[in-house]
Amino acid sequence: MKLQRKNRRALALGALAVSGALALTACGSDDTGNSSGGDSSASAQAGNVKCDDAKGQLQASGSSAQKNAIDAWVKQYTAACKGVQINYNPTGSGAGITAFTQGQTAFAGSDSALKPEEVEASKKICSGGQGIDLPMVGGPIAVGFNVPGVDTLTLDAATLAKIFDNKITHWNDEAVKKLNPGAKLPDLKIQAFHRSDESGTTDNFTKYLKAAAPKDWKYEPGKSWEAEGGQSAQGSSGVAQQVKQTSGAISYFELSYAGDGVKTVDIKTEAAEPVKATIENATAAIGAAKVVGTGKDLALELDYTPSAEGAYPIVLVTYEIVCDKGNKAESLPATKSFLTYMASEDGQGVLADAGYAPMPEEIITKVRETISSLS
Repeated sequence: MKLQRKNRRALALGALAVSGALALTACGSDDTGNSSGGDSSASAQAGNVKCDDAKGQLQASGSSAQKNAIDAWVKQYTAACKGVQINYNPTGSGAGITAFTQGQTAFAGSDSALKPEEVEASKKICSGGQGIDLPMVGGPIAVGFNVPGVDTLTLDAATLAKIFDNKITHWNDEAVKKLNPGAKLPDLKIQAFHRSDESGTTDNFTKYLKAAAPKDWKYEPGKSWEAEGGQSAQGSSGVAQQVKQTSGAISYFELSYAGDGVKTVDIKTEAAEPVKATIENATAAIGAAKVVGTGKDLALELDYTPSAEGAYPIVLVTYEIVCDKGNKAESLPATKSFLTYMASEDGQGVLADAGYAPMPEEIITKVRETISSLS
């Protein structure tokens, strides 16, 4: 098992893959009931964690997309830094940024980079500085489905746009049948679920729909769901649970939530073959991301319409939002210590086992440099 985990980690790093409140302690588990994080390697990795002067409670909130990654990181980190308790509340990216700009948390997780107005708001709590984006974890946004009798399903951007805009309402619609000639599609009503909370996952999913199917998706991308119709649920775990228990359901969530037998859609792109939602396939798309932030901000520009074979197009990067200057003195040591571990080789190495993709070396190197300069 140790050898298998080592090989998986080496593969992930070698490929440069970008690929209430929850009090997380050394015995973390995700909100789908699956244990997360390292196992027998915990003690070895814990030995490489630099606790420095970190102590006390560290409050953070935001992206539910990275919740399972946070679980894995906290398990390893708190094994070494026993004087620190990390409380991460997966409220969604929008709520996380709001809490951060109101001074309630030391950092926030967001699946979208800060908007100009959010940067301005952050200056009120970042004394002499501002909030910046630190890309920490990547991966595919899977489209999960529950159609009785159908194990493999292929959809393209236009069909997905029509499904989530309530323009295609039954699974045996001609557009779906054309993409799945060998499937026995039932005359079953489609139950499309979207996020009820402000979500960076929604932002990235709708950016994909807008970029890849502009004629069929008329809404502007954003953290809030704009299309009419459909049903909603809270958080990634909420929509994933609805897919699992609802016949005819379809929704979008991070690949790490596609457990317990939840099937995922293969996406038809300009490539010859449909692309499966895997970390490796997301790498081909996210690996082309460019840093577009200025100064210490490391916001990325993603490609939602890749044409290369095996490039999965629906992807996201989760950022940790933190003050470049003016962090609270009482939480700064723990913030820097924990973020340093997350960005370390060991921290990035646990991501593949948790269903995520690590950042490419050229990006994570900049992240490490920026973390060391936080004040």
